[in-house]
Amino acid sequence: MSRYRNLLLFIILAAFWGSAFMAIRAGLEFIPPVLFAAIRYDVAGVLMLAYAIYVTDRWRPRTSGEWKLVLVGGALMIAAYHAFLFVGEQDTPSAAAAVIVSLSPILTTGFARVFLPSERLTPAGIAGLLLGFVGVAVLSFANAGSSESLTTSIVPQILVFLAAFSFALGSVLTQRIEAELPIETMEAWSMLLGALMMHGISIARPSESVSAIEVTPEAIAAVAYLSIFASAVGFLIYFDLLDRLGAVEINLVSYVAPVFAAITGWFFLQEPVTPLTVAGFCIVFTGFCLLKRRAISRELPRITGAFSSGR
Repeated sequence: MSRYRNLLLFIILAAFWGSAFMAIRAGLEFIPPVLFAAIRYDVAGVLMLAYAIYVTDRWRPRTSGEWKLVLVGGALMIAAYHAFLFVGEQDTPSAAAAVIVSLSPILTTGFARVFLPSERLTPAGIAGLLLGFVGVAVLSFANAGSSESLTTSIVPQILVFLAAFSFALGSVLTQRIEAELPIETMEAWSMLLGALMMHGISIARPSESVSAIEVTPEAIAAVAYLSIFASAVGFLIYFDLLDRLGAVEINLVSYVAPVFAAITGWFFLQEPVTPLTVAGFCIVFTGFCLLKRRAISRELPRITGAFSSGR
């Protein structure tokens, strides 16, 4: 096994998840947003369920606690997250969307302090949380060139922020549910349930219909890439790295992904990367480092060793 196996997998995962923002923007040209997200998870959910059946002996939830876990994951971490994200990305550049979504680990820590009483925010932690919001504010105003464009510039990015908010809330609430469902099974059923919810949302939106889909090679490629690589394969890599490296390392993927979002958005969609986008990213990342400073200092030697050893 390669000495740098973990580092390679980390980069691949960041590339898949970062370039997903570009693929979403590309596919939105041909498919209504919430319907697009639903179709993505129709495919990804079936693939993940097949994998769960193959690798676990508990491929479906059985207890009320397990179904509650799937319900929270499907409603918040799949349906709400992706409905807000796909609608918001219609008018949000790939890099900016990726940076706003990278606020999720910061929001997750904030929610943990509220819903998990054993967790408490220190003054530095509060400063980190506030910095995260400042970074998002910088991004929200990055493309507002005039007062007339202010509303149309900010509202889509608020929707992307609500996506990060939903995912972070779901992450914390699932920790409060007592259930020992294999993570592959939980992800599979959450994806399928979330896809079903998004189909319902899409039907309820007057602006969306199946007839509005333009079946083009670009649309097919976007759905295939998001379903197979960014979702199914991406989560398999995620599971592997989570076992080997831990939660701090997985959070750091969120701060490498915007780099790939910026590169692929520029290369494939000619999206410019503005100085304010870079500034917003730096502010959000600084907030994360403040919030997680103790965990990072404690885990950094182990993470570095795991990267170099490939264990």
